[in-house]
Amino acid sequence: MELKSQDDITQDIIESGCVSWEDLVRSVRNFGYGRNENREDFNLVWRERKGTCSSKHAFLYQIAQKNEIPNVELLLGIYLMTVENTPKIAEVLKQFELKGIPEAHCYLKIGNDYLDATTVRSDYQSFSNQLMVEKPIAPNYVISEKVKEHKEFLQNWISENNIPYSESELWEIREKCIGALSGH
Repeated sequence: MELKSQDDITQDIIESGCVSWEDLVRSVRNFGYGRNENREDFNLVWRERKGTCSSKHAFLYQIAQKNEIPNVELLLGIYLMTVENTPKIAEVLKQFELKGIPEAHCYLKIGNDYLDATTVRSDYQSFSNQLMVEKPIAPNYVISEKVKEHKEFLQNWISENNIPYSESELWEIREKCIGALSGH
């Protein structure tokens, strides 16, 4: 599907050589994984050539809307992040004697197909069998509500599963997992 919007960011994308939706998705998948300078400006994914699952998919969703790419939904899923679906967190989970930790993850659904463009290796199928929650969201949700909902989910998960950590401790363990994914 051809990118055709006249807005500044789409024009910048086209001028770089990404002339189709497929080109853009391939580029974003190849961008580094990391937090952007300003989490409220999704265009930084393009300008900084990096992003998280939230910023990359919110960016792609917005470009899809501007370019009238049909049937694109931005989704939030909470899944159990384990060694099997996220091998880079093995040492962190081992250190804290956890089999997994709930992670809030953003991705797209295009028609009946799922797209996880977080990294070149990201694949919806790798975590879909561990999904505990999945719902459509708006891009601004990743700025204002995603962290709040994730922490509330953790709080309930801790009590339901007799986890020996507080919500704040578990959040710090999760941050260590994200650091392991980022290579920090």
